[in-house]
Amino acid sequence: MNQDNPLPPYFNIHPDSALDALGAPATTADFGTIARACEAGRADLSSRGLEEGGRRSLRLFSTWEITRYLIPVATGHFRRVLKQNPDLPQGRSETTSGAKWFTFDEVLRLRAHFAAEGSKTKEYLPYRPKGQPAKLVAVANFKGGVGKTSTAAHLAMSAALDGYKVLVIDLDSQGSMTSIFGGKVQDEWSTVFPLLARHYARHLQGENQRRLDRGDAPTPLDDTLSEALKSRSETLVQKTHWPNIDLIGAQLNLYWAEFQIPVWRMGARGWKLWDALTDSLQEDGILDQYDVIFLDTPPALGYLTINGLAAADILLVPLGASFLEFDSTGRFFDMLHATFGSIEEAENMAARALGRDGLAFQWDAVRAVVTRYDSAQQAELAALMQAYLGPTLSPHRQGFTALIGQAGEQVQGIYEADYRDFNRETYVRGRETFDATYAAFKQLLIGSWHRDVQASNAQAAE
Repeated sequence: MNQDNPLPPYFNIHPDSALDALGAPATTADFGTIARACEAGRADLSSRGLEEGGRRSLRLFSTWEITRYLIPVATGHFRRVLKQNPDLPQGRSETTSGAKWFTFDEVLRLRAHFAAEGSKTKEYLPYRPKGQPAKLVAVANFKGGVGKTSTAAHLAMSAALDGYKVLVIDLDSQGSMTSIFGGKVQDEWSTVFPLLARHYARHLQGENQRRLDRGDAPTPLDDTLSEALKSRSETLVQKTHWPNIDLIGAQLNLYWAEFQIPVWRMGARGWKLWDALTDSLQEDGILDQYDVIFLDTPPALGYLTINGLAAADILLVPLGASFLEFDSTGRFFDMLHATFGSIEEAENMAARALGRDGLAFQWDAVRAVVTRYDSAQQAELAALMQAYLGPTLSPHRQGFTALIGQAGEQVQGIYEADYRDFNRETYVRGRETFDATYAAFKQLLIGSWHRDVQASNAQAAE
């Protein structure tokens, strides 16, 4: 054999050596062993950077960072205001003349002060119309690895840094979003499951009342449904290490809902399962307690995803600039069309028969977002995707930078990373791509709220 041109490694594999490397056959018990190893490794990785007692904390923010990214004032003016107002947070420094650092709680207090006392021409607080409910934002795609959870998490952090009060709801039984925000979920009763079960139980109660009115025997509620009737959204909400981000988490048992919901649906065809999450959050006042609610959905179009998409006001669909992801995303939209179209068709047939208004799902905005973008390699394909999708594809491309990779290794979002751990240029460049992603999203958010305000004003004027 020519040593300068060796054969590829798939030639000359001897059966004996292959058998030696194969190992013993795997059994069901081996899956448990592997799962326990992963659990131990996951606990090790997620514990990095935790405080004593296993709590996660948010880093401090410097004067430079606050005046550049969080509060639109000059650094000198910021320092003068602090000096003139000793009751305001003064920060802390590692040396006598060193930079001052503040907790994010303190940043929120400072922002509130500038909003009350500062220039009226500057936007210290983000746009939030009074009397309007929170906007729900679903981040979805049934292809894994497109940056779905990462996009949702960073948008939640961006909105929190901007001053919004945020709730994150993890609908994915893998629980990745829950891990990002340090959530602890014991079983399915600490997820959205009891809210969906309660909605079904309320439907059965209504059906039972109608049976009683007809003189028929009611259908008994099982223990699960009876317990679900006691549930409330606020008992499921966890505080996170972000002072203005709360979480309803997920864990593996949530996947049981994908099997239980169709059983419930078969037993009660009149149950509007797609309204379960929306109605539950509204009933419990959650939509009045938060500004923005982010829904991280599973990478499949199951019942949990349908609930998330039906609840959403804004739908964001992350995808990479590749043929396979473009193709898969097209199939995702095709499945959305078929699924929600079939729900509308079935409901509207019944509505027409009863002389009632029909069902028509509606979203304030639907946008596809290119993630992990490499302008040197993917510009031509991204331009082609833009040509076909038009305004549905956000013109902003979320680039991949070294900061994103390094932050991921440290089990945190880029906004949680201390810029002193990076080259300053790397940090600024890494923030730019996520800040631009948030700016594009915020424009959708403000536009949708403003349209609601105009509709309310027009209705009031009639």
